[in-house]
Amino acid sequence: MRIIEEQKFRHEQPDSGWKRGVLAALRLIVGAEHASDDPAALRRYTCSTAARSTVPLAVVRPGSQAEVVALVRLAGARALPLYPLSTGCNWGYGDACAVGDAQLIVDLGRMNRIVEVDAELGYAVIEPGVTQQQLSDYLHSEKLNWWIDCTGAGPDTSFMGNILERGFGHSPYGNRLQHVSGMHIVLASGEVLATGFGHYPQARAAHLFPYGVGPFLDGMFTQSNFGIVTRIGIWLQPAADCVNHFLCTMSEHEDIGPVVDALRPLRMNGTLRSIVHIGNDLRVISGGRVFPRSLAPDQSSLPPAVRGSLREAAAVGAWTVSGALYGSAAQVAAARAAIKVALRGTRARTAFLSERKLRWGAAMARLLGSSRAGLRLRAQVGLGEALFAMNRGKPNGRFLAGAYWRRRQALPAGFPHKADPALDNCGMLWISPVLPMRGKDVLDLHALVEPLFAAHGFDLFVTFSMINERALGAVLTIAYDKEDAAEVARAKECYRAVFESVMEAGYIPYRVGNQSMAALDPGGDVYWNTVARIKAALDPEGLIAPGRYEPGRAKGLVAGGAG
Repeated sequence: MRIIEEQKFRHEQPDSGWKRGVLAALRLIVGAEHASDDPAALRRYTCSTAARSTVPLAVVRPGSQAEVVALVRLAGARALPLYPLSTGCNWGYGDACAVGDAQLIVDLGRMNRIVEVDAELGYAVIEPGVTQQQLSDYLHSEKLNWWIDCTGAGPDTSFMGNILERGFGHSPYGNRLQHVSGMHIVLASGEVLATGFGHYPQARAAHLFPYGVGPFLDGMFTQSNFGIVTRIGIWLQPAADCVNHFLCTMSEHEDIGPVVDALRPLRMNGTLRSIVHIGNDLRVISGGRVFPRSLAPDQSSLPPAVRGSLREAAAVGAWTVSGALYGSAAQVAAARAAIKVALRGTRARTAFLSERKLRWGAAMARLLGSSRAGLRLRAQVGLGEALFAMNRGKPNGRFLAGAYWRRRQALPAGFPHKADPALDNCGMLWISPVLPMRGKDVLDLHALVEPLFAAHGFDLFVTFSMINERALGAVLTIAYDKEDAAEVARAKECYRAVFESVMEAGYIPYRVGNQSMAALDPGGDVYWNTVARIKAALDPEGLIAPGRYEPGRAKGLVAGGAG
Protein backbone atom coordinates (compact mmCIF):
# COMPACT_ATOMS: atom_id res chain seq x y z
CA MET A 1 0.00 0.00 0.00
CA ARG A 2 2.81 2.40 0.84
CA ILE A 3 4.36 2.18 -2.60
CA ILE A 4 1.03 2.66 -4.39
CA GLU A 5 0.36 5.81 -2.37
CA GLU A 6 3.84 7.13 -3.16
CA GLN A 7 3.33 6.41 -6.89
CA LYS A 8 0.07 8.35 -6.91
CA PHE A 9 1.71 11.27 -5.08
CA ARG A 10 4.59 11.45 -7.55
CA HIS A 11 2.37 11.09 -10.61
CA GLU A 12 0.22 14.02 -9.50
CA GLN A 13 3.15 16.21 -8.44
CA PRO A 14 6.14 15.34 -10.68
CA ASP A 15 7.98 18.60 -9.90
CA SER A 16 7.66 18.39 -6.13
CA GLY A 17 10.45 18.91 -3.65
CA TRP A 18 10.26 15.19 -2.98
CA LYS A 19 11.35 14.46 -6.55
CA ARG A 20 14.18 16.98 -6.42
CA GLY A 21 15.42 15.34 -3.24
CA VAL A 22 15.34 11.92 -4.87
CA LEU A 23 17.33 13.12 -7.88
CA ALA A 24 19.94 14.70 -5.61
CA ALA A 25 20.28 11.44 -3.70
CA LEU A 26 20.56 9.42 -6.92
CA ARG A 27 23.32 11.68 -8.22
CA LEU A 28 25.29 11.22 -5.06
CA ILE A 29 25.30 7.48 -5.76
CA VAL A 30 25.99 7.33 -9.51
CA GLY A 31 27.27 10.79 -10.42
CA ALA A 32 25.35 13.79 -11.76
CA GLU A 33 25.66 12.70 -15.40
CA HIS A 34 24.04 9.30 -14.76
CA ALA A 35 20.71 10.34 -13.20
CA SER A 36 18.18 12.49 -15.00
CA ASP A 37 14.53 13.38 -15.39
CA ASP A 38 15.11 15.45 -18.51
CA PRO A 39 12.51 14.61 -21.19
CA ALA A 40 15.24 14.05 -23.79
CA ALA A 41 16.99 11.55 -21.52
CA LEU A 42 13.70 9.78 -20.81
CA ARG A 43 12.53 9.52 -24.43
CA ARG A 44 13.71 5.98 -25.16
CA TYR A 45 12.03 4.78 -21.93
CA THR A 46 8.68 6.17 -23.09
CA CYS A 47 8.73 4.65 -26.60
CA SER A 48 7.34 1.21 -27.30
CA THR A 49 6.59 -0.89 -30.35
CA ALA A 50 3.47 -1.98 -28.46
CA ALA A 51 1.68 1.41 -28.72
CA ARG A 52 1.45 1.40 -24.94
CA SER A 53 4.09 3.63 -23.43
CA THR A 54 4.58 4.61 -19.82
CA VAL A 55 6.21 7.67 -18.32
CA PRO A 56 9.03 7.00 -15.84
CA LEU A 57 9.88 9.14 -12.87
CA ALA A 58 13.53 9.40 -13.97
CA VAL A 59 16.40 7.22 -15.20
CA VAL A 60 19.50 6.22 -13.29
CA ARG A 61 22.49 4.34 -14.74
CA PRO A 62 24.58 2.58 -12.11
CA GLY A 63 28.09 1.47 -13.01
CA SER A 64 28.62 -1.28 -10.47
CA GLN A 65 26.90 -3.78 -8.21
CA ALA A 66 27.79 -1.59 -5.23
CA GLU A 67 25.86 1.29 -6.79
CA VAL A 68 22.87 -1.00 -7.40
CA VAL A 69 22.94 -1.95 -3.71
CA ALA A 70 22.98 1.73 -2.75
CA LEU A 71 20.07 2.46 -5.11
CA VAL A 72 17.98 -0.36 -3.65
CA ARG A 73 18.62 0.89 -0.12
CA LEU A 74 17.64 4.41 -1.16
CA ALA A 75 14.48 2.98 -2.74
CA GLY A 76 13.61 1.29 0.54
CA ALA A 77 14.03 4.52 2.46
CA ARG A 78 11.99 6.56 -0.05
CA ALA A 79 9.35 3.97 -1.11
CA LEU A 80 10.71 4.40 -4.63
CA PRO A 81 9.65 1.83 -7.27
CA LEU A 82 12.58 0.63 -9.37
CA TYR A 83 12.33 -0.82 -12.87
CA PRO A 84 15.62 -2.52 -13.86
CA LEU A 85 16.54 -3.31 -17.45
CA SER A 86 19.72 -4.53 -19.09
CA THR A 87 19.95 -2.59 -22.36
CA GLY A 88 16.23 -1.95 -22.95
CA CYS A 89 15.99 -3.99 -26.16
CA ASN A 90 13.03 -6.19 -25.19
CA TRP A 91 11.48 -5.63 -28.62
CA GLY A 92 7.83 -6.56 -28.95
CA TYR A 93 7.42 -7.28 -25.23
CA GLY A 94 7.68 -3.81 -23.69
CA ASP A 95 10.98 -2.52 -25.07
CA ALA A 96 12.52 -0.19 -22.43
CA CYS A 97 9.21 0.78 -20.80
CA ALA A 98 8.15 -0.02 -17.24
CA VAL A 99 4.84 -1.73 -16.54
CA GLY A 100 3.39 1.40 -14.91
CA ASP A 101 4.01 5.14 -14.77
CA ALA A 102 6.26 6.92 -12.26
CA GLN A 103 8.77 4.09 -11.82
CA LEU A 104 12.48 4.84 -11.69
CA ILE A 105 14.24 3.19 -14.63
CA VAL A 106 17.45 1.49 -13.50
CA ASP A 107 19.36 1.15 -16.77
CA LEU A 108 22.16 -1.38 -16.23
CA GLY A 109 23.78 -0.76 -19.62
CA ARG A 110 26.89 0.83 -18.06
CA MET A 111 27.56 -2.42 -16.22
CA ASN A 112 29.13 -4.04 -19.26
CA ARG A 113 32.15 -5.87 -17.93
CA ILE A 114 33.15 -9.29 -19.14
CA VAL A 115 34.33 -10.32 -15.70
CA GLU A 116 35.92 -13.64 -16.62
CA VAL A 117 36.33 -16.03 -19.53
CA ASP A 118 37.67 -19.51 -18.84
CA ALA A 119 39.25 -20.66 -22.10
CA GLU A 120 39.74 -24.21 -20.86
CA LEU A 121 36.27 -24.98 -19.50
CA GLY A 122 34.39 -22.64 -21.80
CA TYR A 123 32.38 -20.23 -19.71
CA ALA A 124 32.08 -16.48 -19.31
CA VAL A 125 30.95 -14.35 -16.39
CA ILE A 126 29.23 -11.19 -17.55
CA GLU A 127 27.28 -8.15 -16.35
CA PRO A 128 23.86 -7.02 -17.66
CA GLY A 129 25.15 -4.51 -20.20
CA VAL A 130 27.30 -6.99 -22.12
CA THR A 131 25.90 -7.27 -25.65
CA GLN A 132 25.97 -10.12 -28.11
CA GLN A 133 28.43 -8.18 -30.29
CA GLN A 134 30.71 -7.36 -27.36
CA LEU A 135 31.12 -10.94 -26.20
CA SER A 136 31.47 -12.25 -29.75
CA ASP A 137 34.15 -9.67 -30.52
CA TYR A 138 36.01 -10.50 -27.31
CA LEU A 139 36.18 -14.21 -28.11
CA HIS A 140 37.37 -13.41 -31.64
CA SER A 141 39.99 -10.87 -30.54
CA GLU A 142 41.40 -13.29 -27.97
CA LYS A 143 41.44 -16.06 -30.59
CA LEU A 144 39.46 -18.36 -28.32
CA ASN A 145 37.97 -21.51 -29.79
CA TRP A 146 34.50 -20.79 -28.40
CA TRP A 147 31.32 -19.32 -29.88
CA ILE A 148 28.31 -17.58 -28.38
CA ASP A 149 24.71 -18.48 -29.09
CA CYS A 150 23.01 -15.65 -31.01
CA THR A 151 19.43 -14.45 -31.23
CA GLY A 152 18.00 -12.52 -34.14
CA ALA A 153 17.27 -9.43 -32.03
CA GLY A 154 20.42 -7.65 -33.19
CA PRO A 155 24.05 -7.25 -32.13
CA ASP A 156 23.37 -4.51 -29.57
CA THR A 157 21.03 -6.54 -27.36
CA SER A 158 21.93 -7.76 -23.88
CA PHE A 159 22.87 -11.37 -23.35
CA MET A 160 21.55 -11.31 -19.80
CA GLY A 161 18.31 -9.50 -20.58
CA ASN A 162 17.29 -12.17 -23.09
CA ILE A 163 18.26 -15.01 -20.76
CA LEU A 164 16.25 -13.57 -17.86
CA GLU A 165 13.22 -13.49 -20.16
CA ARG A 166 13.97 -17.13 -21.05
CA GLY A 167 14.61 -16.26 -24.68
CA PHE A 168 16.16 -18.68 -27.14
CA GLY A 169 18.68 -18.48 -29.95
CA HIS A 170 19.82 -20.65 -32.84
CA SER A 171 22.71 -22.94 -31.94
CA PRO A 172 22.93 -26.16 -29.89
CA TYR A 173 23.13 -23.80 -26.90
CA GLY A 174 20.00 -22.01 -28.07
CA ASN A 175 17.95 -22.97 -25.01
CA ARG A 176 19.97 -20.34 -23.23
CA LEU A 177 18.79 -20.65 -19.64
CA GLN A 178 19.95 -24.27 -19.59
CA HIS A 179 23.49 -23.00 -20.08
CA VAL A 180 23.60 -20.58 -17.15
CA SER A 181 25.51 -21.38 -13.97
CA GLY A 182 25.70 -18.97 -11.06
CA MET A 183 24.01 -15.61 -10.57
CA HIS A 184 24.50 -12.55 -8.39
CA ILE A 185 21.25 -10.86 -7.40
CA VAL A 186 20.68 -7.68 -5.40
CA LEU A 187 17.61 -8.25 -3.24
CA ALA A 188 15.18 -5.58 -2.08
CA SER A 189 16.87 -5.69 1.32
CA GLY A 190 20.15 -4.56 -0.26
CA GLU A 191 21.72 -7.98 0.34
CA VAL A 192 23.56 -9.70 -2.52
CA LEU A 193 22.52 -13.30 -3.16
CA ALA A 194 24.94 -15.63 -4.95
CA THR A 195 23.20 -18.75 -6.27
CA GLY A 196 24.46 -22.29 -6.78
CA PHE A 197 27.83 -22.81 -5.16
CA GLY A 198 28.61 -19.10 -5.53
CA HIS A 199 27.88 -18.22 -1.90
CA TYR A 200 30.83 -20.39 -0.80
CA PRO A 201 33.94 -18.23 -1.27
CA GLN A 202 36.12 -21.29 -1.80
CA ALA A 203 33.85 -22.94 -4.39
CA ARG A 204 35.71 -24.09 -7.50
CA ALA A 205 32.69 -25.09 -9.60
CA ALA A 206 30.41 -22.07 -9.12
CA HIS A 207 30.06 -21.60 -12.92
CA LEU A 208 30.25 -25.27 -13.83
CA PHE A 209 27.47 -26.92 -11.81
CA PRO A 210 24.41 -24.66 -11.68
CA TYR A 211 22.42 -26.40 -8.96
CA GLY A 212 24.80 -26.05 -6.02
CA VAL A 213 23.55 -27.71 -2.86
CA GLY A 214 20.13 -27.03 -1.37
CA PRO A 215 17.11 -25.49 -3.14
CA PHE A 216 17.78 -24.44 -6.74
CA LEU A 217 16.89 -20.75 -6.80
CA ASP A 218 18.10 -19.44 -10.16
CA GLY A 219 14.81 -19.91 -12.00
CA MET A 220 13.02 -17.71 -9.47
CA PHE A 221 14.89 -14.70 -10.80
CA THR A 222 13.86 -15.19 -14.43
CA GLN A 223 10.57 -13.64 -15.53
CA SER A 224 10.10 -12.23 -12.06
CA ASN A 225 10.55 -9.09 -10.01
CA PHE A 226 12.20 -10.69 -6.98
CA GLY A 227 15.60 -9.01 -7.36
CA ILE A 228 18.04 -7.28 -9.70
CA VAL A 229 20.45 -9.70 -11.39
CA THR A 230 23.89 -8.11 -11.73
CA ARG A 231 26.04 -11.02 -12.89
CA ILE A 232 25.65 -14.45 -14.49
CA GLY A 233 27.90 -17.24 -15.61
CA ILE A 234 27.14 -18.59 -19.09
CA TRP A 235 28.54 -21.57 -20.91
CA LEU A 236 30.12 -21.01 -24.30
CA GLN A 237 29.67 -23.29 -27.29
CA PRO A 238 32.74 -25.17 -28.57
CA ALA A 239 33.65 -23.99 -32.06
CA ALA A 240 32.70 -26.72 -34.52
CA ASP A 241 35.05 -28.16 -37.13
CA CYS A 242 32.24 -28.21 -39.68
CA VAL A 243 28.95 -26.30 -39.98
CA ASN A 244 26.32 -26.82 -42.64
CA HIS A 245 22.97 -25.15 -42.89
CA PHE A 246 19.83 -26.76 -44.21
CA LEU A 247 16.76 -25.12 -45.67
CA CYS A 248 13.51 -26.93 -46.42
CA THR A 249 10.79 -25.20 -48.40
CA MET A 250 7.17 -26.19 -48.84
CA SER A 251 4.99 -24.72 -51.55
CA GLU A 252 1.66 -25.38 -49.84
CA HIS A 253 0.58 -24.45 -46.33
CA GLU A 254 -0.69 -27.87 -45.27
CA ASP A 255 2.61 -29.55 -46.18
CA ILE A 256 4.27 -28.21 -43.02
CA GLY A 257 2.49 -30.69 -40.74
CA PRO A 258 4.20 -33.85 -42.05
CA VAL A 259 7.57 -32.08 -42.08
CA VAL A 260 7.31 -31.21 -38.38
CA ASP A 261 6.45 -34.82 -37.58
CA ALA A 262 9.33 -36.09 -39.73
CA LEU A 263 11.94 -33.85 -38.08
CA ARG A 264 10.78 -34.38 -34.50
CA PRO A 265 12.59 -37.75 -34.04
CA LEU A 266 15.82 -36.15 -35.28
CA ARG A 267 15.47 -33.39 -32.71
CA MET A 268 14.79 -35.98 -30.01
CA ASN A 269 17.73 -38.27 -30.85
CA GLY A 270 20.25 -35.44 -31.12
CA THR A 271 20.75 -35.45 -34.89
CA LEU A 272 19.32 -31.92 -34.95
CA ARG A 273 21.16 -30.17 -32.12
CA SER A 274 20.42 -26.59 -33.06
CA ILE A 275 17.18 -24.69 -32.58
CA VAL A 276 15.22 -25.35 -35.79
CA HIS A 277 13.09 -22.43 -37.02
CA ILE A 278 10.01 -22.77 -39.21
CA GLY A 279 8.88 -19.48 -40.74
CA ASN A 280 6.05 -18.63 -43.08
CA ASP A 281 6.67 -16.72 -46.31
CA LEU A 282 6.11 -13.29 -44.76
CA ARG A 283 8.66 -13.96 -42.05
CA VAL A 284 11.31 -14.52 -44.73
CA ILE A 285 10.16 -11.75 -47.10
CA SER A 286 10.12 -9.13 -44.32
CA GLY A 287 13.76 -9.86 -43.55
CA GLY A 288 14.88 -7.64 -46.40
CA ARG A 289 12.23 -5.01 -47.10
CA VAL A 290 9.28 -3.00 -45.78
CA PHE A 291 5.62 -3.18 -46.80
CA PRO A 292 5.21 -2.29 -50.53
CA ARG A 293 2.79 0.61 -50.11
CA SER A 294 2.96 1.49 -53.80
CA LEU A 295 1.61 -1.98 -54.66
CA ALA A 296 -1.03 -2.03 -51.91
CA PRO A 297 -2.06 1.58 -51.23
CA ASP A 298 -4.37 2.24 -48.28
CA GLN A 299 -4.10 -1.40 -47.15
CA SER A 300 -2.56 -2.93 -44.04
CA SER A 301 -2.29 -6.45 -45.46
CA LEU A 302 -0.98 -7.76 -48.76
CA PRO A 303 -3.38 -8.63 -51.58
CA PRO A 304 -2.87 -12.29 -52.59
CA ALA A 305 -1.35 -11.37 -55.96
CA VAL A 306 1.20 -9.03 -54.38
CA ARG A 307 2.07 -11.59 -51.72
CA GLY A 308 2.56 -14.17 -54.45
CA SER A 309 4.88 -11.92 -56.43
CA LEU A 310 6.96 -11.14 -53.35
CA ARG A 311 7.18 -14.84 -52.57
CA GLU A 312 8.35 -15.52 -56.11
CA ALA A 313 10.96 -12.75 -55.98
CA ALA A 314 12.32 -14.06 -52.69
CA ALA A 315 12.29 -17.65 -54.00
CA VAL A 316 10.42 -18.96 -50.95
CA GLY A 317 7.39 -21.18 -50.48
CA ALA A 318 4.58 -21.09 -47.97
CA TRP A 319 7.01 -22.30 -45.28
CA THR A 320 10.77 -22.41 -44.82
CA VAL A 321 12.50 -24.64 -42.27
CA SER A 322 15.97 -23.55 -41.22
CA GLY A 323 18.55 -25.24 -39.03
CA ALA A 324 22.28 -25.83 -38.63
CA LEU A 325 24.33 -29.01 -38.43
CA TYR A 326 27.45 -29.07 -36.24
CA GLY A 327 30.33 -31.44 -35.67
CA SER A 328 33.08 -33.12 -37.60
CA ALA A 329 32.75 -33.47 -41.36
CA ALA A 330 31.65 -37.07 -40.86
CA GLN A 331 29.04 -36.14 -38.24
CA VAL A 332 27.60 -33.42 -40.47
CA ALA A 333 27.50 -35.81 -43.43
CA ALA A 334 25.62 -38.37 -41.32
CA ALA A 335 23.13 -35.69 -40.21
CA ARG A 336 22.53 -34.63 -43.83
CA ALA A 337 21.82 -38.24 -44.76
CA ALA A 338 19.41 -38.67 -41.83
CA ILE A 339 17.48 -35.53 -42.80
CA LYS A 340 17.15 -36.72 -46.39
CA VAL A 341 15.79 -40.06 -45.23
CA ALA A 342 13.39 -38.48 -42.73
CA LEU A 343 11.91 -36.09 -45.30
CA ARG A 344 11.65 -38.62 -48.10
CA GLY A 345 7.92 -39.07 -47.64
CA THR A 346 7.11 -35.36 -47.43
CA ARG A 347 6.80 -32.61 -50.02
CA ALA A 348 9.73 -30.64 -48.65
CA ARG A 349 12.45 -29.46 -51.00
CA THR A 350 15.71 -29.54 -49.08
CA ALA A 351 18.99 -27.78 -49.73
CA PHE A 352 22.21 -27.98 -47.71
CA LEU A 353 24.50 -25.00 -47.57
CA SER A 354 28.21 -24.90 -46.88
CA GLU A 355 30.45 -21.86 -46.92
CA ARG A 356 31.91 -23.11 -50.19
CA LYS A 357 28.45 -23.21 -51.77
CA LEU A 358 27.73 -19.70 -50.51
CA ARG A 359 30.92 -18.37 -52.09
CA TRP A 360 29.97 -20.05 -55.37
CA GLY A 361 26.45 -18.63 -55.16
CA ALA A 362 27.73 -15.12 -54.50
CA ALA A 363 30.02 -15.35 -57.54
CA MET A 364 27.14 -16.56 -59.73
CA ALA A 365 24.89 -13.76 -58.45
CA ARG A 366 27.51 -11.20 -59.50
CA LEU A 367 27.71 -12.75 -62.97
CA LEU A 368 23.93 -12.72 -63.36
CA GLY A 369 23.79 -9.08 -62.27
CA SER A 370 20.37 -7.43 -62.00
CA SER A 371 18.54 -10.11 -63.96
CA ARG A 372 15.60 -11.80 -62.30
CA ALA A 373 17.67 -14.92 -61.65
CA GLY A 374 20.53 -12.81 -60.29
CA LEU A 375 18.29 -10.95 -57.86
CA ARG A 376 16.74 -14.18 -56.61
CA LEU A 377 20.14 -15.79 -56.13
CA ARG A 378 21.45 -12.70 -54.35
CA ALA A 379 18.51 -12.82 -51.93
CA GLN A 380 19.17 -16.49 -51.22
CA VAL A 381 22.89 -15.91 -50.68
CA GLY A 382 22.17 -12.99 -48.34
CA LEU A 383 19.90 -15.15 -46.22
CA GLY A 384 22.47 -17.95 -46.15
CA GLU A 385 25.30 -15.63 -45.14
CA ALA A 386 23.24 -14.17 -42.30
CA LEU A 387 22.33 -17.65 -41.05
CA PHE A 388 25.93 -18.85 -41.18
CA ALA A 389 27.12 -15.84 -39.22
CA MET A 390 24.49 -16.38 -36.53
CA ASN A 391 25.25 -20.06 -36.18
CA ARG A 392 28.96 -19.35 -35.84
CA GLY A 393 28.41 -16.97 -32.97
CA LYS A 394 28.47 -13.72 -34.95
CA PRO A 395 25.33 -11.68 -34.27
CA ASN A 396 23.53 -10.35 -37.30
CA GLY A 397 20.74 -7.80 -37.31
CA ARG A 398 19.19 -8.81 -40.63
CA PHE A 399 16.25 -10.52 -38.96
CA LEU A 400 15.33 -7.40 -36.99
CA ALA A 401 14.12 -5.92 -40.29
CA GLY A 402 10.72 -7.53 -39.78
CA ALA A 403 10.00 -5.03 -37.01
CA TYR A 404 10.05 -2.27 -39.66
CA TRP A 405 7.49 -3.90 -41.99
CA ARG A 406 4.71 -1.32 -41.56
CA ARG A 407 6.97 1.66 -40.84
CA ARG A 408 6.28 4.36 -43.41
CA GLN A 409 9.92 5.17 -44.00
CA ALA A 410 12.45 2.71 -45.40
CA LEU A 411 14.87 0.85 -43.17
CA PRO A 412 16.99 3.45 -41.33
CA ALA A 413 20.40 4.41 -42.67
CA GLY A 414 23.09 2.08 -41.48
CA PHE A 415 20.59 -0.65 -40.57
CA PRO A 416 21.01 -2.85 -38.55
CA HIS A 417 23.76 -0.92 -36.71
CA LYS A 418 22.24 0.63 -33.57
CA ALA A 419 18.74 -0.20 -34.80
CA ASP A 420 16.03 0.63 -32.26
CA PRO A 421 12.51 -0.29 -33.44
CA ALA A 422 10.89 1.58 -30.54
CA LEU A 423 12.71 4.86 -31.20
CA ASP A 424 12.24 4.35 -34.95
CA ASN A 425 8.46 4.35 -34.44
CA CYS A 426 7.87 0.76 -35.48
CA GLY A 427 4.61 -0.93 -34.59
CA MET A 428 4.97 -4.55 -33.51
CA LEU A 429 3.12 -6.78 -31.06
CA TRP A 430 4.34 -10.31 -30.31
CA ILE A 431 2.34 -13.23 -28.95
CA SER A 432 4.45 -16.29 -28.16
CA PRO A 433 2.45 -19.43 -27.40
CA VAL A 434 4.12 -22.79 -26.76
CA LEU A 435 2.68 -25.91 -28.37
CA PRO A 436 3.48 -29.61 -28.62
CA MET A 437 5.91 -30.50 -31.40
CA ARG A 438 3.27 -32.08 -33.59
CA GLY A 439 2.26 -31.14 -37.11
CA LYS A 440 -1.39 -31.18 -36.10
CA ASP A 441 -0.81 -28.58 -33.40
CA VAL A 442 1.04 -26.34 -35.85
CA LEU A 443 -1.87 -26.46 -38.27
CA ASP A 444 -4.47 -26.14 -35.49
CA LEU A 445 -2.84 -23.06 -33.97
CA HIS A 446 -2.44 -21.45 -37.38
CA ALA A 447 -6.11 -22.17 -38.18
CA LEU A 448 -7.09 -20.61 -34.84
CA VAL A 449 -5.24 -17.31 -35.24
CA GLU A 450 -5.09 -16.64 -38.99
CA PRO A 451 -8.80 -15.71 -39.28
CA LEU A 452 -8.39 -13.29 -36.35
CA PHE A 453 -5.51 -11.54 -38.10
CA ALA A 454 -7.51 -11.38 -41.33
CA ALA A 455 -10.63 -10.07 -39.57
CA HIS A 456 -8.62 -7.15 -38.19
CA GLY A 457 -6.86 -6.47 -41.48
CA PHE A 458 -3.36 -7.81 -40.74
CA ASP A 459 -1.04 -10.35 -42.29
CA LEU A 460 0.04 -13.17 -40.02
CA PHE A 461 3.79 -13.36 -39.52
CA VAL A 462 4.63 -16.59 -37.73
CA THR A 463 7.68 -18.61 -36.70
CA PHE A 464 7.62 -21.97 -34.95
CA SER A 465 10.92 -22.85 -33.26
CA MET A 466 11.96 -26.24 -31.90
CA ILE A 467 13.03 -24.75 -28.58
CA ASN A 468 13.63 -28.16 -27.04
CA GLU A 469 13.13 -31.77 -28.07
CA ARG A 470 9.36 -31.82 -27.53
CA ALA A 471 7.96 -28.30 -27.77
CA LEU A 472 7.62 -25.54 -30.33
CA GLY A 473 7.74 -21.89 -29.38
CA ALA A 474 5.65 -19.78 -31.74
CA VAL A 475 6.10 -16.07 -32.36
CA LEU A 476 3.01 -14.45 -33.89
CA THR A 477 3.63 -10.88 -35.03
CA ILE A 478 1.13 -8.10 -35.55
CA ALA A 479 3.00 -5.47 -37.59
CA TYR A 480 1.15 -2.16 -37.79
CA ASP A 481 1.57 1.49 -38.73
CA LYS A 482 1.97 3.57 -35.57
CA GLU A 483 1.17 6.75 -37.49
CA ASP A 484 -2.34 5.54 -38.36
CA ALA A 485 -4.60 5.85 -35.31
CA ALA A 486 -7.25 3.54 -36.73
CA GLU A 487 -4.65 0.89 -37.52
CA VAL A 488 -3.20 1.19 -34.01
CA ALA A 489 -6.66 0.59 -32.54
CA ARG A 490 -7.19 -2.44 -34.78
CA ALA A 491 -3.78 -3.82 -33.81
CA LYS A 492 -4.69 -3.63 -30.13
CA GLU A 493 -8.02 -5.31 -30.78
CA CYS A 494 -6.31 -8.03 -32.81
CA TYR A 495 -3.75 -8.61 -30.08
CA ARG A 496 -6.43 -8.97 -27.43
CA ALA A 497 -8.45 -11.39 -29.55
CA VAL A 498 -5.42 -13.56 -30.39
CA PHE A 499 -4.05 -13.53 -26.84
CA GLU A 500 -7.38 -14.60 -25.37
CA SER A 501 -7.88 -17.28 -28.03
CA VAL A 502 -4.50 -18.96 -27.60
CA MET A 503 -4.85 -18.89 -23.81
CA GLU A 504 -8.30 -20.46 -23.98
CA ALA A 505 -7.06 -23.12 -26.42
CA GLY A 506 -4.26 -24.11 -24.04
CA TYR A 507 -1.38 -22.66 -26.05
CA ILE A 508 0.03 -20.54 -23.21
CA PRO A 509 2.67 -17.91 -24.10
CA TYR A 510 6.16 -18.52 -22.76
CA ARG A 511 6.68 -14.77 -22.21
CA VAL A 512 4.43 -11.73 -22.49
CA GLY A 513 4.59 -8.01 -23.02
CA ASN A 514 3.97 -5.44 -20.31
CA GLN A 515 0.39 -4.96 -21.50
CA SER A 516 -0.43 -8.61 -20.72
CA MET A 517 0.97 -9.00 -17.21
CA ALA A 518 -2.48 -8.57 -15.66
CA ALA A 519 -4.00 -11.18 -17.98
CA LEU A 520 -1.73 -14.00 -16.80
CA ASP A 521 -3.94 -14.84 -13.82
CA PRO A 522 -7.59 -14.37 -14.75
CA GLY A 523 -8.81 -16.78 -12.07
CA GLY A 524 -6.46 -16.28 -9.12
CA ASP A 525 -4.82 -19.71 -9.16
CA VAL A 526 -2.49 -21.32 -6.62
CA TYR A 527 0.61 -20.77 -8.76
CA TRP A 528 0.28 -16.99 -8.91
CA ASN A 529 -0.81 -16.82 -5.28
CA THR A 530 2.43 -18.62 -4.40
CA VAL A 531 4.42 -16.19 -6.55
CA ALA A 532 2.76 -13.31 -4.69
CA ARG A 533 3.75 -14.82 -1.32
CA ILE A 534 7.38 -15.17 -2.45
CA LYS A 535 7.34 -11.57 -3.62
CA ALA A 536 5.94 -10.42 -0.28
CA ALA A 537 8.68 -12.30 1.57
CA LEU A 538 11.57 -10.98 -0.55
CA ASP A 539 10.24 -7.51 -1.34
CA PRO A 540 7.49 -6.59 1.14
CA GLU A 541 7.34 -2.96 0.00
CA GLY A 542 7.03 -3.95 -3.67
CA LEU A 543 10.08 -1.90 -4.66
CA ILE A 544 11.42 -3.87 -7.62
CA ALA A 545 9.58 -3.75 -10.98
CA PRO A 546 6.01 -3.45 -9.63
CA GLY A 547 3.62 -5.38 -11.85
CA ARG A 548 6.25 -7.31 -13.82
CA TYR A 549 5.09 -10.94 -13.93
CA GLU A 550 2.94 -9.93 -10.98
CA PRO A 551 -0.65 -10.12 -12.24
CA GLY A 552 -2.33 -8.89 -9.07
CA ARG A 553 -0.43 -5.61 -8.94
CA ALA A 554 -0.38 -5.25 -12.73
CA LYS A 555 -4.17 -5.03 -12.76
CA GLY A 556 -3.87 -1.72 -10.98
CA LEU A 557 -1.17 -0.44 -13.33
CA VAL A 558 -2.31 -1.64 -16.75
CA ALA A 559 -5.76 -0.53 -17.84
CA GLY A 560 -7.59 -3.03 -19.96
CA GLY A 561 -5.78 -6.22 -18.98
CA ALA A 562 -4.28 -7.85 -22.09
CA GLY A 563 -5.01 -4.80 -24.22
